[in-house]
Amino acid sequence: MRVHLNLAESLRPQTINEFLGQEQLVGKGKLIRLMIENKKPFSLIFWGPPGSGKTTLARIIAKSTNAEFFGLSAVSAGKTELSEIVKSAKEFLKIERRTILFIDEIHRWNKAQQAFLLPHVEQGTLILIGATTENPSFEIISPLLSRCRVFVLEGLSVHELETLLERALSDKESGLGKYKKEIDNNAKKALLRLSGGDARILLNALEMAVVSYPKKIINEEIIKEIFQKKTFLYDKKEDEHYNTISSYIKSMRASNIDAALYYLACMVEAGEDPIFIARRMVVFASEDVASPTALVVANAVFQACQQIGLPECQESLAAGTVFMCQAKKDRSAYDAYMRALDDVKKYGSLPTPLKIRNAPTKLMNELGYGKDYEMYTDEDLLPEELKGRKYYVKKKD
Repeated sequence: MRVHLNLAESLRPQTINEFLGQEQLVGKGKLIRLMIENKKPFSLIFWGPPGSGKTTLARIIAKSTNAEFFGLSAVSAGKTELSEIVKSAKEFLKIERRTILFIDEIHRWNKAQQAFLLPHVEQGTLILIGATTENPSFEIISPLLSRCRVFVLEGLSVHELETLLERALSDKESGLGKYKKEIDNNAKKALLRLSGGDARILLNALEMAVVSYPKKIINEEIIKEIFQKKTFLYDKKEDEHYNTISSYIKSMRASNIDAALYYLACMVEAGEDPIFIARRMVVFASEDVASPTALVVANAVFQACQQIGLPECQESLAAGTVFMCQAKKDRSAYDAYMRALDDVKKYGSLPTPLKIRNAPTKLMNELGYGKDYEMYTDEDLLPEELKGRKYYVKKKD
């Protein structure tokens, strides 16, 4: 029997032409392919689900553009490791060689760590490629994000996963071809379905099926047995399975209790951090629900997740989910705030009317600050340039 290697690593594509999926980025004439062909890498962020090829694509970019490649995991690496890489990058610049720094799970770096990285990206010492499963708009500081292009990766399609599966079973050098195993049609369908667009999950499960089971033909029973081993399949326990959380939120918004509970169960069973789910519930209660009681309930669920953890807190999550589904929906406050925010971004902070300004000094009183102020009034109190604006539109029953 061969020495046990990680199939996902041994089959990792080395060139852009071997890369599967993400045609919107790497297809003919698309930006990532053009960047590679022109050998002019730039700083970017890959945002997408686990197993969609973020790390592989970063390595291909570095290799194809003749750049030095350094990889860090934001979970374990910090300023010390980054300082050493910066020092090396400056030496490579002396011989006109660029350095690509790949940071996996970059959303886990705090603001101070990201700020420490910023000048080295800004000065061109490092070309940053960050990988994240979280929305970069919320997790990466604006100055750093503004110096990077964001590319959204998608989970692999069934067809792409099937191509990968066949490649893995037939490749005798890097894959599992030497075992001469086959997979029946029902098992293949189950494997493709349960992999959920994640190439790594598919390859890990396939390798276990081939190496650990003596049967020459892999059947559906084997695949189902493997997928019961949750800890094997989800090697990044806290990754955001963003399609599922999106489906969960939209099901609550639609008051579809059964769908919301199903997606909740999917996340909990996959090892999702319950705090993350509870945090999204708090946001949902603020944005989508008419009653302020919903926010109280959501915060109670959040506290329960913090205090008791899994498995017990899944009951709190379920109770909160049902409450949110049944609650009356109203986004009037959220939509009104967003309209006001648009005007702030467009016009800036405009001068407020004198009558509602604070007047703590005699001079301010003399200038008219607070003059004719009435506690209860129907008068428009917006800045002069925005008089008549209506942001809040109450939802009709």
